[in-house]
Amino acid sequence: MTDSIQGKVALVTGANRGIGKAIVNSLIENGATKVYLAVRNPESTKEIEAQYGDKVVTLAADVADTASIQRLATQASDVDILVNNAGIMHVTSPLGENAEESLMEQININVFGLMRVANAFAETLERNKGVLVQLNSIASIKAFGDIATYCASKAAAYSITQGLKDKWADKGIRVLSVHPGPIGTEMGDSAGFEGAPDATVVSEAIITALNNGDFHSFPDPVAKQLEAAYQSYSDAIITSDLSL
Repeated sequence: MTDSIQGKVALVTGANRGIGKAIVNSLIENGATKVYLAVRNPESTKEIEAQYGDKVVTLAADVADTASIQRLATQASDVDILVNNAGIMHVTSPLGENAEESLMEQININVFGLMRVANAFAETLERNKGVLVQLNSIASIKAFGDIATYCASKAAAYSITQGLKDKWADKGIRVLSVHPGPIGTEMGDSAGFEGAPDATVVSEAIITALNNGDFHSFPDPVAKQLEAAYQSYSDAIITSDLSL
């Protein structure tokens, strides 16, 4: 099953910058009639509002706050495409003195945030036969020592993403798991990802994956290297009908 963007209503968490902002641009350029910009600071989307006018609607939301996300779902009950992009990354190794605190903070946003969004919008997505797009990472699959706490949170988010795919399969809800490598955003720059590709490589890959009906998307050159090695395992285990 594929998901054409034309005429659809979308919502993007963390829509005010980086990958989230690029996703908003690509959704509108490919025919979305309205995109909700779900952000913690509504003042941060003024530039996007000036560019797109009534095609975008800013809503205050914080994926760390369950009540906030429940309100968001009530305000945006016409959503067809739900993009959970909001996330954080700390450069923390397992041996860092603040490793436990760092991991817990990242899990709260990257894992529990996904769960809050999925639970709040489950009825809407089922009613509208919608799709959840979850921004995971190559770090969901491969751990790197200096950002191992981030990798752990993204691995957990990937597991939750697979669980949602399984639970929603008979409800007409599709799930897309996106796994970028290093991308040239503020968050990427803070982690030292110099010379990384622009965020549009991710947003364009999402459009392609939605049109193709894919479960995985590996957008950039580094991610595609991992995809080449991971594909056979994914076909045999992740996207197969294997069950307990």
